[in-house]
Amino acid sequence: MPKKFLYAFAAVIFLLPQTRQPAMAQLPDDRNLFPQSSGMNAADTSDFVVPEGFAVRDTIVYRPAPAVDSTLAGKNIFAVLPSRVKGNPADVRVYQSSDILNSMNAHFEANRGREISGYRVRIFFDNKQTARNESQEVMERFSSEYHDVPVYRSYVNPYFKVTAGDFRSKSEAMQLLRRIRSEFPAAFIVREKSINYPAVDRNKAMVADTVRVLYRIAEETTI
Repeated sequence: MPKKFLYAFAAVIFLLPQTRQPAMAQLPDDRNLFPQSSGMNAADTSDFVVPEGFAVRDTIVYRPAPAVDSTLAGKNIFAVLPSRVKGNPADVRVYQSSDILNSMNAHFEANRGREISGYRVRIFFDNKQTARNESQEVMERFSSEYHDVPVYRSYVNPYFKVTAGDFRSKSEAMQLLRRIRSEFPAAFIVREKSINYPAVDRNKAMVADTVRVLYRIAEETTI
């Protein structure tokens, strides 16, 4: 079997690992989420002792959905096809030369850091004195209204930029542009040399979760 065919075949079914996470709107300064390492969500904090002067409330946060199934990330077709369950309809035995597997692994390793180009929608682009704060406000407003679309803020002297989305084609970016045009009339499509790998299911790009937030109670003032 030609190596070119194997490379093309493997590229389609090889599952890529997750890329970096998009920017998310920040919580107010007087709130602090429990450390992620503690795994304390709304259901795990029933025995938590609230310090004096503080209170706890439930809040909803949005995080990017996993790029791939965590049980399949980093595996290739030859690792997934053979089933270990006897009688499984997907049970497949693979007979192949070790040279094929070695060639595939070498190809994947050589292209591990390969970037993907695509399109995004620019919703802010300015270099005036207030551009730093305005770009932050625009990013937070967009993130709060469109939880399912990743948003990014960058600075390239002398401009502050805010872009949204990760799209392989211009037509996909156009769909987002039409969706937000009424709220961001100055938005336009830009081509990026490097984007994050788009979510497999664009309709479920974000996952909502409930966490408990510890915040300081405002002290009462007496006259």
